[in-house]
Amino acid sequence: MIIISYLCNKYQELKTMSKVFRITPKRTKRSNGQVLTPDMSITVTTRSHTTTPFYNGAVEIKEQYMRMFQFDYKKACCSASDFEFEKLD
Repeated sequence: MIIISYLCNKYQELKTMSKVFRITPKRTKRSNGQVLTPDMSITVTTRSHTTTPFYNGAVEIKEQYMRMFQFDYKKACCSASDFEFEKLD
């Protein structure tokens, strides 16, 4: 019984693991008074285990850009095609 409980807990930990990504803009983009440059690279930790950081409407990415650069991702009409990303873990 203890072994089953231990395995269930380990499975839960594996299921909710997060991933870390480095996100870099591909080019300079100017839209609606917002400027995005390739120098504005960020590191994002997703809330769940995914293969792309844009899986849930880029919520973590929007928050990180607002926090670090006061850049409004939504106002600038950004999409996943404007960025390159690499998995760090």
